Amino acid sequence: MIEEKLASLGITLPVPPAPAGSYVPVVISGNLAFVAGQIPTEGGQVKFKGKVGRDLPVEAGQQAARLCTVNALAQLKVALGSLDRIKRFVKVTGFVNCDPSFIEQPKVVNGASDLLVQVFGETGKHARAAVGVSSLPLDSAVEVEFIAEI
Repeated sequence: MIEEKLASLGITLPVPPAPAGSYVPVVISGNLAFVAGQIPTEGGQVKFKGKVGRDLPVEAGQQAARLCTVNALAQLKVALGSLDRIKRFVKVTGFVNCDPSFIEQPKVVNGASDLLVQVFGETGKHARAAVGVSSLPLDSAVEVEFIAEI
């Protein structure tokens, strides 16, 4: 059902990107799935690089957060077998690569939040943090991590 909703939005889940370090992409503990931070990769390459607000407009940051979310959903599908097992998204944390004066992190991370609500409805509503950082792995513009109840 969830994959049908994704397809109706023109979204095909990719083969999940391999971890960029010494960690696993998803850890399941009890009824919670913790998804490691996902960056905006497509076809093995970082699609959105640099600092949001300086190198990229906020709208590109939103697209980056959306792509991070697609990658995170791909990781969850592999770990769970089906996205229909998700009962609720509990927490989303978005990290935005930006200069210290940038203050629109919440707008950027809306790219992730809005997609979750669009696909999952009430189940997609979550607590959230949107944090500005001075750099991210591989010069990514955004990184997003999730906690989901299963």
